[in-house]
This record gives sequence, C-alpha cells and structure tokens, in this order.
Amino acid sequence: MRRPRVFLLGALLCIVVALAACNRNTRKRIAVVPKGQAHLFWQSVHAGAVAAARENNVDVLWNGPPSETDFTGQLQIVDSMITQHVDAICLAPIDKTAMVSVVERATRQNIPVVIFDSPVDTQVFVAQVATDNYAAGAMGAARMGKILDGKGKIAEVAVEPGSASTMAREQGFEDAIKKDYPGIEIVDKRYGWADRAKSLNVAENMLTAHPDLAAMFGSNESSTVGAAQAIKGRNAKVKLVGFDSSPGLVDDLKAGLIDSLVAQDPFRMGHDAVAAAVEKLKGGTPEKIQNLPPRVVTKENLTDPDVQKQLFPDLDKYLK
Repeated sequence: MRRPRVFLLGALLCIVVALAACNRNTRKRIAVVPKGQAHLFWQSVHAGAVAAARENNVDVLWNGPPSETDFTGQLQIVDSMITQHVDAICLAPIDKTAMVSVVERATRQNIPVVIFDSPVDTQVFVAQVATDNYAAGAMGAARMGKILDGKGKIAEVAVEPGSASTMAREQGFEDAIKKDYPGIEIVDKRYGWADRAKSLNVAENMLTAHPDLAAMFGSNESSTVGAAQAIKGRNAKVKLVGFDSSPGLVDDLKAGLIDSLVAQDPFRMGHDAVAAAVEKLKGGTPEKIQNLPPRVVTKENLTDPDVQKQLFPDLDKYLK
C-alpha cells in the first residue's frame, strides 16, 4: 500500500534535482582573461571581477598566461573559452594586433567581448574599460616637470612594443614633455619587456650611459621596480616617477626613493568590465568606451582614505 507514496516521493525528488540542475545551467559564465597573473595589478582586477560576479549572480572563469609577453598563450586561453561556449569574455589584450582574430571569432559565435586595460585593433567589442593611458602619461610628465623645475636629462624604462596601454602612456608622457617642458630632454628609452629583472638591467645600462641623468620614468609596475632597484643599487641621485603600485613600490615611495606613482584603479577595472558584460547579456547596451581616471600618488597624499582604498583593495574578501 505504500508503493504509490514512495513512487510519488521519488518523482518529486527527481523534479527537485532536475530544477536545481536547470538553475545551475542558467547561471551565466563570464571568462576573464588578463595579460598575466603574477602582479598585484592583475590580482586586484581579479578581485574586482569576482565582486561584480557576486553582485550579478554570475560565474567568473579566470585564466591568464604566466607572462605578460606570452600572447600565444593568451590566444590559446581565449580559444579554449570560445570552445567552452562561455556566455561572455572580458579580455586584456597583450598585443593589440595579435588578439584581433580571437575577438572577431568570439563575436561571430555570438559571444560578446569586453576589452579591458588595453585596446585592440578591431571595433567589434561591446565595451572597453581602461585607464585613459595617454592622459595618465601626461600626468606623469607634469609631475616630472614640477620636480625638475622644467629642466634636465631624463630616461624612460618602457614596457614592450605592441602593448597598446603602455604605448599610449609613454606617448602621452613624451608629447607632454616636448610640448610643456622644452628644457627637459629625453635622452634614452629602452624596453624592459614587462619583466623586473630585464627592466633593472636596462635601467642600469642607461645610468651607465648617461651619468648626468636627473630623473627616470617607468611606464608600468615592472619598469618602475627595475628603475628603483637600479637607482638604489647605484646610490644614484636620480628622481623617479613611476606607474602602477605594489607594496614594494609604496615602501620606496615612503622612503623617498620614488617621488611619485601614477596609479590606476585595477579593482574597478575588473568590476566594471564584468558589469558591462552582464549588462550586454541582459539585453542592454553598455557604454562603448569607459575611461577610468588615474591619479598621482605622492608621499603627501598616500595616507588619504580614498588613495588607500584604491591602492590596497581587500583581496582576501574576494579571492579566498
């Protein structure tokens, strides 16, 4: 006599399991592919992406190459995400030309692509979330002009050709120096290839080649770290304006080894990129170009609460 009840309970259980599986299957998956994973900058981007995912009840699939110069590895990762039929892709292109093919392939397969951090040479993306890098470079030039009183010889520790974000900030720096500070001469520029050790090596070589340098400009975190180590190792009386931040760079800023850092907001970058992807998946039209303002961080404003929040987001809250 109990068989109908057992059968009914079993049927109800199957329905519940099926509904749960259905709910899991409807949860959107957004791939987030950074240029690299090692630096604090990308960890902060990751945390921001997770924050937006939690707010919007979506899943983030985070994966990037170990090196910021490995565009082949990044291509393979994006190809894999397309093959998995993710619902959207957020991509920080290592190379503005090399990544065009996968961006256009994803778009042909109706997978919306949001570009973040660095531009790509195609217009098929749905949104771009990045620092206004040209303006950020000009901000670095303004700081340089101020601390040198508009005169002196300087050198650049650049990143790598093909990286649109760093190329834009280097161009902004160079254009502003030329236009606004004719008494400052850029006597050398060499690439550190997004690597601290290589940046240290080229910075040391420039210090040797130009013993009368007044200052150096590092156009990303690894470039700035390399320049700072070279200046410290030589005990050189050379001022340094850098880009991005890390605990070590902040310590050097406090100690006076670094004059200032032009800081981005990577947490917000990751957050807003995922938010734009979600908006598109919901049928909306996110703003095409979303420029995030940089700021110049000095020893004087380092302890401001808004500066501290930007430089030190709560990574444990989102990544553990």
